Amino acid sequence: MASAEIDSISQSEKHSVSPTYESVKQNNRDLVSDIKVIKRKLNGYVGFANLPKQWHRKSVRRGFNLNIMVAGESGLGKKTLINTLFDKELLGPDADAEPEEQPDEHTVRTKVHTADVDEDGVKLQLTVITTPGFGDSLNNTDSWKPIVDEINRRFDSHLEAESKITRATITDNRIHALLYFIEPTGHSLRALDIATMKQVHEKVNLIPIIAKSDTLTEEEIMDFKRRILDDIEYQGIKTFKPQEYENEDEDFISNTKSIMSRMPFATVGSLKEVRTPDGRIVRGRAYPWGVIEVDNEEHCDFIMLRQLLIRNFMEELKEHTANVLYENYRTKKLLNMGIEQDNSVFKEFDPLARQEEEKALHEAKLSKMEAEMKAVFQQKVSEKEKKLQRSEADLFARHKEMKDKLTKQIKLLEEKKQQLEKQKSLPQDPPAPAPTKSRKGFLR
Repeated sequence: MASAEIDSISQSEKHSVSPTYESVKQNNRDLVSDIKVIKRKLNGYVGFANLPKQWHRKSVRRGFNLNIMVAGESGLGKKTLINTLFDKELLGPDADAEPEEQPDEHTVRTKVHTADVDEDGVKLQLTVITTPGFGDSLNNTDSWKPIVDEINRRFDSHLEAESKITRATITDNRIHALLYFIEPTGHSLRALDIATMKQVHEKVNLIPIIAKSDTLTEEEIMDFKRRILDDIEYQGIKTFKPQEYENEDEDFISNTKSIMSRMPFATVGSLKEVRTPDGRIVRGRAYPWGVIEVDNEEHCDFIMLRQLLIRNFMEELKEHTANVLYENYRTKKLLNMGIEQDNSVFKEFDPLARQEEEKALHEAKLSKMEAEMKAVFQQKVSEKEKKLQRSEADLFARHKEMKDKLTKQIKLLEEKKQQLEKQKSLPQDPPAPAPTKSRKGFLR
């Protein structure tokens, strides 16, 4: 009803500023504000409750992808942990091998490994980016640069793909998570760890991991975690934290809090099956003093890491990468290129607000035209006045010149008149006799 009354106002009434129109407009606003959305529960079955199933079928048919980068010094068990996460030999022993042409140079580079994983009919295209040579040199000042360059290169590639005319086949090659392996020293983060984390924490979902935690006791692990968290907070480093929603169920919220309480994750990786003292066959590592079980929450945080990375928050990692990290990078990139966003294009359309804006623009345009016309009029008047002044000056000059000429002529005439009067007053001589003409010839 409110929209019908608004549409009934004629165009001429919209541009008028009479009290009647203002009162009608205010009444229409009140009517629009009084409209309430009524939520009703359907008595019968309509069918849109099957949308999650439709999305599930579409997702399974299309498949999923996940891009993980692992960074850390050599010998921290990065390949083993990745293989343990997916329970498959994805990365071979030569995954971090240095190139043969540079045997003596410990340069940091990136190496890409891809694999297709299938679990219960769900296909996952997995990409793992390793960083051979990271932290292995005597001078590791700029070891983080190849990692940042790889992240930026993938962002630039995605931005370039979005800028093309055809965008239907864009492949998401952006890095969704960075597993940063920390050496189990038991002290605190090193300068290289802090420098690398500070360079990447705003470009990728950072997940710190304490490698080979079976080399530390439980008390040492707890103390080491506390020191790492203190360093991360002091340095202002951002790590990945799942977003909390109000409509989540309590069990899921409590599980999420339990997972995040274990960060940084103290992990142990192994694909080997060992026998426990009670006769169970488990994945783990056997030591003279006992068995470390990979899939036991009391022995390490591997289960929590797998739940965070794969089981519970894989899609959230990808969404956070696309909607926050990539968008921030894209905004800075375009601003540096001199491209600015016109937010007025995306404003929500409101007829009354649009009418007021058009009215204000129209009035501003009229004012501008009136000011320009006044300026042109003043310029024309000024030019006319100057022209009249010049004409008046010319007339005065010509009048003065003619007056001077007439004055001189009057003087000359008076002088001639005086001379004539003088000549008249003088005695005049008698007139001379006229001369006789004689004829010449033979007859006289």
